[in-house]
Amino acid sequence: MLKKHFDLRSVTINGSDITSWDTRLVAHLWKIQNLAKQYEVETVLQSFPRGIPRLLNLAETSRGRESAEPESLDETFLSKIGEVSLDVTTETVRMLDFIGALFIGLFNFLRGKARFRVSDVWFFLQDSGANALPIVSLISFLVGVIMAFVGAVQLTQFGAQIYVANLVGIAMTREMGALMTAIIITGRSGAAFAAQLGTMMVNQEIDALKTFGFEPMEYLVLPRFLALTIMLPPLALYADFLGIMGGALVGWAMLDLSFLQYFEQTRSALNPQHFLLGLLKAFIYGALVATAGCMRGLQSGRSASAVGKATTSAVVTGIVFIIVASAVTTYIYTVLGW
Repeated sequence: MLKKHFDLRSVTINGSDITSWDTRLVAHLWKIQNLAKQYEVETVLQSFPRGIPRLLNLAETSRGRESAEPESLDETFLSKIGEVSLDVTTETVRMLDFIGALFIGLFNFLRGKARFRVSDVWFFLQDSGANALPIVSLISFLVGVIMAFVGAVQLTQFGAQIYVANLVGIAMTREMGALMTAIIITGRSGAAFAAQLGTMMVNQEIDALKTFGFEPMEYLVLPRFLALTIMLPPLALYADFLGIMGGALVGWAMLDLSFLQYFEQTRSALNPQHFLLGLLKAFIYGALVATAGCMRGLQSGRSASAVGKATTSAVVTGIVFIIVASAVTTYIYTVLGW
């Protein structure tokens, strides 16, 4: 219509018959005004409800405030390296800051000056220990079955199937029992710690604790840290037993070995040192899992998506810590002849 009337200079819109309206009317009038401006035609509103011109003026005012698109910078190889280096440096500083605060909390605990509820430690001992027994039992038993089955396939070719007991027993007590238990607890308790602390960050509960003079590192982190470091060695020992039971089942079912033969061979292959080395690893894994979960939880943002990212990051960080610690401790054991 505007194209047909080149001499048109003004359009009057009468709203006297309007009894009820919503934002759809405002949006429609906004489109009409914008179209009229393209052809240099003025729009005049008559007898409209008082709120409509006010909303249109507000929309017109906000038009000029629209932020311009940021200029896209061409990322070069060196800029990407710098960005990654900066991220790694920042993450390292945050991690060292958390570890330093944790050591201060542990030092206060050893001096008897740390403020936390002992009941929290008992709660996390039960949640991370007794409540985790079913999943630890299943996974450890199946790991023993898998190792025995793989070993049996190879050792049977040499007529040495009896040494499946040695393989499973030593592998479970020195490495696999503690390793699998730590990975299970990472996905179970480490993620839970991150989600709990992240949710407290969102609800500003940690800020409230600081306001009342409580140190979050002592009041929140220390009970979780103590619970995991205490419970992971017994869980690893329990996992060792279940893994050996799984190997015994394979020996009885596939290798024609009696349970008595299998356990006697296992007893002759193992010594207390194997158990102690595995328990030491479990203790280290427990400390690392608790550190990863609590660290990511306290570093969480203040939104629902941030809590999810913190939980995911806690599991990934915990598993990386465990694998690196496993490699380092295994190398140290080998160098020391243990």
